[in-house]
Amino acid sequence: MSADQITDVEGGDGTATAAAAAETTAEVTAAATYPVAPGYRVNVRSGPGTDYSVVRALPEGTSVRIYCQMSGTRESGPYGTSNIWDNIGSGQYVSDAFIRTGSDGYVAPRC
Repeated sequence: MSADQITDVEGGDGTATAAAAAETTAEVTAAATYPVAPGYRVNVRSGPGTDYSVVRALPEGTSVRIYCQMSGTRESGPYGTSNIWDNIGSGQYVSDAFIRTGSDGYVAPRC
């Protein structure tokens, strides 16, 4: 995710600009939602892997907010093979291979 333009509001050493840009980026990232792969009902698990119990399933067409990410079991899905698991709520994880984040890497802080 990137900013199109950053304007120096202080006109000085750029500290205020960097802080404002970081705050704006954090707000955008926190508010971002990512769609589940079309045609899939994705299992939500209690932890970052297939060894954890299924707590519910996301219906087709759902978008999720990713609060943090961590490594877990490797899964293959429509967006490749990944060991990244997305935390979408307390005790709720989905494989990143089924979420369209636009990246093969981390898009949220690590859990």
